[in-house]
Amino acid sequence: KVKVEKKKVPTISVQEKKQHFKDILVPIVTSVYIKLNTQYEDVKRDLNTSINEEFILKLKKTYRAKSDEELLQALKPHPISIALAQCAIESAWLTSRFTKQANNIFGVWSFNKNEPRIAASGLRGDKTIYLRKYKTLKHSVEHYYYNLAISKAYKEFRAQRVLSNDPYTIVEHLTAYSEKGIVYTDMLKREIGRASCRERV
Repeated sequence: KVKVEKKKVPTISVQEKKQHFKDILVPIVTSVYIKLNTQYEDVKRDLNTSINEEFILKLKKTYRAKSDEELLQALKPHPISIALAQCAIESAWLTSRFTKQANNIFGVWSFNKNEPRIAASGLRGDKTIYLRKYKTLKHSVEHYYYNLAISKAYKEFRAQRVLSNDPYTIVEHLTAYSEKGIVYTDMLKREIGRASCRERV
């Protein structure tokens, strides 16, 4: 019998993994946030001056907003720290299979068989779970912000992010994002706290 030697998979430290995550994701999330926040500020100004009304009507259709207030709630992006904390948890610091095979870094499910997607490993009861497949990580981030802007499950979350920029307060309204509920939002708070400590060091 010929002895086949197993190839050693190179290992990286937790610190290296987190640094890689930061190097890749921070510029992407920051870019998306700046674009969304610029649009939010422009629309808020235009609503006060009654200009670009046709464009605002199109935005209301895109974001399923029935009023100016709902539109502003949908358009205002939440803090970058929340997006990064969710991505860290959902993508296992960019190491998950869904990240590598589908650029899906927020655990977004797919219910449309006509869109690009991949199957999850396990079943939910007797049904196969699918996750959406994105062309790039940036597309994943953009769709994540859009999902939170239109879903009925995050209505309170949207209202809160207009009232406050405090990530710890805002994430309390993200219990619907995960079946873990409050346990999930506590995980997010801890991750945001760890990131803040790392930035201060």
